Amino acid sequence: MSKLQQIKNKIQTLDEAAKIVKQWQDAGEKVVFTNGCFDILHKGHVTYLAKSADLGDKLVVALNTDQSVKAQGKSPDRPINPEDARLMVLASLSFIDLVILFDHDTPLKEIVTLQPDVLVKGADYDPNEKDEFSKKYIVGSKEVRVLGGKVKVIDLVEGYSTTNILAKSKK
Repeated sequence: MSKLQQIKNKIQTLDEAAKIVKQWQDAGEKVVFTNGCFDILHKGHVTYLAKSADLGDKLVVALNTDQSVKAQGKSPDRPINPEDARLMVLASLSFIDLVILFDHDTPLKEIVTLQPDVLVKGADYDPNEKDEFSKKYIVGSKEVRVLGGKVKVIDLVEGYSTTNILAKSKK
């Protein structure tokens, strides 16, 4: 199989991902889940994703669709890269095992369907926050914990964000 096909095989629908994740878990592997826009991949993203992968045996990344990025109100120009390009870039990282798209405000449906062993977000979130309306609340944390899973946060790399990169490029 070609390297390009190996990359493309990591991009799956939610239904296919659920089957794969179940096989991994049945084999005793710990599945880690995280999500984001990952618009312009940078050092902060790669560090975050690599550290997420270190928390288990398999890493699943749920990627915001173009429409869900626009709905976040980041900027009228976002996303810079379309979802098919962002999927390919993420899938090309060796420590990412599956990439799926989600098209809603949050990946709750994906988390409930996949039932990961570990749910990860950046340290701008609080794993102990219980108020679902708080900006610090980690969507899916309650559901993952009910199933015996863990919720973790990873420190962000200071000075790296897509917003900062875009602002710097406009100067």
